[in-house]
Amino acid sequence: MKKGFRTSTSNSPRPEAQVSSSTERLLRSYALAASAAGVGALALVAPAEAKIVYTPAHHVIKHGGTFKLDLNHDGVTDFTLKLSVLTNCSTFISQLLALPAAGNGVEGWTGFQAYASALKSGHKIGPLRYFPGRQMASVDAGPGGTYEIGSWVNVKDRFLGLKFKIKGKTHYGWARLNVQVANLAVTATLSGYAYETEPGKAIKAGATEGSDVIAMQGSLGDLARGAWTAQRAK
Repeated sequence: MKKGFRTSTSNSPRPEAQVSSSTERLLRSYALAASAAGVGALALVAPAEAKIVYTPAHHVIKHGGTFKLDLNHDGVTDFTLKLSVLTNCSTFISQLLALPAAGNGVEGWTGFQAYASALKSGHKIGPLRYFPGRQMASVDAGPGGTYEIGSWVNVKDRFLGLKFKIKGKTHYGWARLNVQVANLAVTATLSGYAYETEPGKAIKAGATEGSDVIAMQGSLGDLARGAWTAQRAK
């Protein structure tokens, strides 16, 4: 036997390391990122055991901007978040809208407009709710003065309640945003969204319990931050 090398005479199997569920989830996210490194994006497939699929995000919507929200990453836009600006010789209107695709809906109520509700964390989104919402926040300036309208005016960490279709079946989800109205301008920041994989089942606003992070673009560091966010949110 060569000096410096040791052999073991034990025939007992090596004990398996125990990994916590949170660590296992994080490692799985890393594995997904590594497998997709050659193409620059993660494979957008929800694990079979997932009940809530959560996507961390950071998208800022400003003057005239839009964001196409695809909750389940099937390539179909489910909702469009749009910041439209209308002007004429005497009136200025900047408004943030949540526009559902055909057959989808946003929780809210109807008045002078179809307003989208700014839901608090824990609100139950499901079959017993009403989904006519569209207008989130607006600032109107004209000869009669300046008015800020909508339940999304200057709010933080509030939720859109969403109803949408996957292969003809109704699912429920949420999108979390901060909205600021100042100096005749509306700015919205989307910080995450999720949906329930079981058709017809309600979801609570902000719920990520039992979720899997599946839609991170970019580097492994970006994925790690997203997975860590999902773990902390539980």
